[in-house]
Amino acid sequence: MALSLVVRTCRFSFCRFAPSKALTSYRSYGNNTPARDAHRKSVYKTEEAKRIRFYILNRFIEYLKNYDKILEKNFPTTIKTYRTFTDGIKTFSLETIEYFKIVMMLNSSGGSYAKLLRREIELYHQMPKDMMKVAPVIIFSALPFAFYVLLPLVYTLPKQLLTAHFWTPDQQNKFQIEYFRDRLVHNKPVFRHLQSQLNYIKHYGKNKTQFEKWANILGLLGSGIQPTAEDILACKDLFMDEPYHLLYLSRNHVFHLLRVHNLHAGWFRRTRLADRAQVLIEMDKAILREGGVHNLPLNALSKACYIRGLNPTDISSDYQVKWLTQWIKVSSQVDKDNLSLLLHCPILLGYNEPSNWVLVYPKK
Repeated sequence: MALSLVVRTCRFSFCRFAPSKALTSYRSYGNNTPARDAHRKSVYKTEEAKRIRFYILNRFIEYLKNYDKILEKNFPTTIKTYRTFTDGIKTFSLETIEYFKIVMMLNSSGGSYAKLLRREIELYHQMPKDMMKVAPVIIFSALPFAFYVLLPLVYTLPKQLLTAHFWTPDQQNKFQIEYFRDRLVHNKPVFRHLQSQLNYIKHYGKNKTQFEKWANILGLLGSGIQPTAEDILACKDLFMDEPYHLLYLSRNHVFHLLRVHNLHAGWFRRTRLADRAQVLIEMDKAILREGGVHNLPLNALSKACYIRGLNPTDISSDYQVKWLTQWIKVSSQVDKDNLSLLLHCPILLGYNEPSNWVLVYPKK
């Protein structure tokens, strides 16, 4: 009986652990027959599967191509701001490179303003101020993740932190008018300083005839009429000596004259005013070299008037040409001895202009 129990136990163990023929044959069939390969081919190699994969891939590529449009649709203000900033960076970088090329040319042997175009002289005049203003923003935006923090901040205060390169067209028009209004409010103090010296010219002036002509010019300005270029040039000798030469102007007179020309009131005031007058003369010469005022494009014509003290908004191009022609008549007769005359031309030629007056005294 014990022997019978041992035999049954061995049979049970053998049946439990020995592989069956059916399992062996199934595995053998799975490894050796082409049916499994055919199944795999049907999943991965058929034309239908290829078309599905290509369709998914093409849809993904199209999605990536249109991703900026999707963002613009969902976040229009953010995307517009980002594009304005990146375009501004490109424009600012190109103009900075051009500015340093101009500086190198002017400092080289034989370099002079006569070799520059009008646009290049305007760039040379404006870029130092723009670089000083926007340099902190450019530097901080290059830091890791700082761009995403800085961008909302700078576009909260675009007038204070950015230059025209980074403004939208609407902002450019708005801020230009605001900056120009800030300049125009200094016209009246400069005019009062000119008037205050009339008594000195009467008693100590070398030419009584010039006194009468100058008194007439100040009278015209005070009564709302602009004198002509010929009237102004008849009194240019008054700006070659006391009381209107740069060296003889009072401190307050110099301060307001700086602000009229959008210059800061810091160091080397009279030197910077003289440099400003020289640059204006060179701009005018470049205009004449390029065919005269009548050949200026409309944007360049408006910018030229803006630089010299005339608000070009809502006035015709013909009037801008007429006004700028008067300016250049005076400018062409100015030299290093009477630079002060040209610096006062924004008042002498623009004090009573209606487009300027409406900015200083807007209708309520």
